[in-house]
Amino acid sequence: MKPIIRNFLSVARRFKLAATLNVMGLSVAFTAFMIIMMQVDYDYSFDKCHKDYKKIFRVELTKNSATQTLFSRPLAELFIASSPQIVAGALTNYSEEETYFHIENEGERHYFKENSLIVTPEFFDVFTFDFVEGAKEHRLSPTEVFIPLSLSRKLFGKEPAVGKQLIHSNWGMQTVMGVYRDFPANSSVNNLMYFAMHPFENKQVWSSYNYKVFIRINKASNASVLFENFKRNFDPNVAPDRDFEWDEPEGNRLRLTALQDIHFVRDVKWDNTPKASEQTLMILLAIALLIIVIAAINFTNFSTALTPVRIKSINTRRVIGERRRSLRLSIVFEAIFISVLSFCVALCLIMLFKDTPLASLVDATLSITAHPLVVGGTALIAILTGLFAGSYPAHYMTSFSPALVLKGSFGLSPKGKKMRNTLIGIQFAASFALIICASFIYLQNVFVKNSPLGYDKEALITVNIEKIRDKRDVFVDKLKAYPGIKDVTFGRYIISSSDDPRQGFGFDFKGERVYMHAIAVHHTFLKVMGIEITEGRDFREEDTDLPNAVWIINETARKKYNVETGDIFQYEVIGIMPDLKYASFRVAVEPMAFHVRNGYPTDYAYIQVKAGADKRAALSHVRSTISELEPNYPFFEISFFDEVLQRLYEKENALFTLISLFSLIAIFISISGVFGLVVFDSECRRKEIGIRKVFGSSTSGIIIMFNKVYFRILMISFVFAVPFAWLIVNRWLQNFAYKTPMYWWVYLLAFTVVGLITFCTVTFQNWRVANDNPVNSIKAE
Repeated sequence: MKPIIRNFLSVARRFKLAATLNVMGLSVAFTAFMIIMMQVDYDYSFDKCHKDYKKIFRVELTKNSATQTLFSRPLAELFIASSPQIVAGALTNYSEEETYFHIENEGERHYFKENSLIVTPEFFDVFTFDFVEGAKEHRLSPTEVFIPLSLSRKLFGKEPAVGKQLIHSNWGMQTVMGVYRDFPANSSVNNLMYFAMHPFENKQVWSSYNYKVFIRINKASNASVLFENFKRNFDPNVAPDRDFEWDEPEGNRLRLTALQDIHFVRDVKWDNTPKASEQTLMILLAIALLIIVIAAINFTNFSTALTPVRIKSINTRRVIGERRRSLRLSIVFEAIFISVLSFCVALCLIMLFKDTPLASLVDATLSITAHPLVVGGTALIAILTGLFAGSYPAHYMTSFSPALVLKGSFGLSPKGKKMRNTLIGIQFAASFALIICASFIYLQNVFVKNSPLGYDKEALITVNIEKIRDKRDVFVDKLKAYPGIKDVTFGRYIISSSDDPRQGFGFDFKGERVYMHAIAVHHTFLKVMGIEITEGRDFREEDTDLPNAVWIINETARKKYNVETGDIFQYEVIGIMPDLKYASFRVAVEPMAFHVRNGYPTDYAYIQVKAGADKRAALSHVRSTISELEPNYPFFEISFFDEVLQRLYEKENALFTLISLFSLIAIFISISGVFGLVVFDSECRRKEIGIRKVFGSSTSGIIIMFNKVYFRILMISFVFAVPFAWLIVNRWLQNFAYKTPMYWWVYLLAFTVVGLITFCTVTFQNWRVANDNPVNSIKAE
């Protein structure tokens, strides 16, 4: 080992730039590779923290070719009881809720707001909970709660939590009956407060589709027989008011999705579990491999570039008796040493970056100990990279006759030159592909941000005012008194803030089954939001006093179901509006409606700021107004609507930043490789350049000669890179129902960027050699 280190230090002293670029390029490549693989490992390990994850399934209901996660309680319980293969089955509410409560400590109240979920007690038999206090065998009652260890520490410090009281403003006193160890971040079972569902809640209500269903079965292979078992045991007469024609073209079907697949499934409505795109992961995995390949090629080219200045010293050692095999092993181990050293530097960089903004670009924790397989695999890749990068230079530098080398008569191998050009071509192709992918991801983000939504989203502030519902009129008056606020309206939810709207209706209309997304709004909603009415009329204040709701439907609903104004479409249709993006750009616009209904809660305020007014000052006024009306509730979430949209597409934004960053890394490493190859060519052809200068060649002519070679490599690489990049981008854009066009100029831009950088690199190095004294160049050999 000592001779290897001594040789490495000797080479590093003599060739500082080459050694620095080698270690820097490999270190950055290994760092990028490990970060990407940590994210891939995070996503593909989702929900595998549960002991029997292969036996756990989510049950989904398909109606009219649309699959949803929501069931009515009687239907769900009948399915759970239908097969002996189902070991345990549980229901949960559709989504988590924010729970506002306080605890009392030495006569003082401390207020908290935490997320919670209502579940049936069997939930703890389906999933793996590790209790540190209490036990999952305790069957929760509606006045009891299980909490995670992190919340227990937050509320009670190191004191035991079991038996302590949480006082809820609506539910009264809740007793902590168990504390479970926190789940990792990549789990769809979150670290929540878990409350028990009331035993008789909607027990016989077939029309209330509000529950998700999870089951654990005895063998994963038995999942395929559960639906048939259920159909054999299901009596449709138990629900005479419902249409349960199983497996008919327009009927109902049940689908089971394995727990480990839920993270990737996107064709299900009412699914609010964290999502990842397999296309995106494949892109990231391809980028990780490309960066490693580019770095390995770059390392090989740099090692080869040192041949003209190292070959004499190496062959001198042969002349004085060192065997060729020993020399080759020495060069290979030297390359492995550099590669492993770079890997160690990469580990330090990851530890350095895990507390920086870089960490926010990935969901995975950037912890070396949390991903042992990734770190161990990268260490093996580092060794293989050194072996690959050192083998060819070791063979090449010891393949000449020592006598010819010491006389300065060794030449360039055409075969070796072809291989080096091929390697640099692969680097160029990878750089082209990365730039094209990053450009289209950026364009898609711009498209999403700038495309019209069908309503006025500019200078809009949103806030949930459920806690001041009884003071809403006072709240509106105080806001409108502020000169910077134009108007205020309300809705049941914040539109365009998720992939799915949160409420739907199914009913019969003109002999067919109709499904609609419907959002309750204030009667001023369309006017304030700038949504036009193309047919019929807008909502009026007196509509809120009607016994039944009135609807304004979108153009898609009108065309799909042949609806006209005045029709009783579940409720009366009073108007038709253009299609608007009520959900994210990932999903296509479907039939939807806004409705005004007496007594229906519309607890999200939409506050419109006047044009030219100070938006931040208006936001501060909203915050101070709410604090004045409800000083004991500090948890109001007030934000600009643009920030809501930003959060909705944060994964896409993070992906663009990641790919852009890694594209820059790949280009840097590629250009370093070009630099190494140009150094090699110019040094080996120094005598040729000197002779050309003596015979009258100009510096510009010599520079053009070298650039022609690299231009040909660029063109060939571009031809191979374009279809590959197009395929990747096209597959990624399939995640969106609405997407940016595949502009031709993006490909031209990628070629121009890489071409200009290459031209500058080649020109700079050969300009120096071409301007040397030709007499010295001719004597150099």
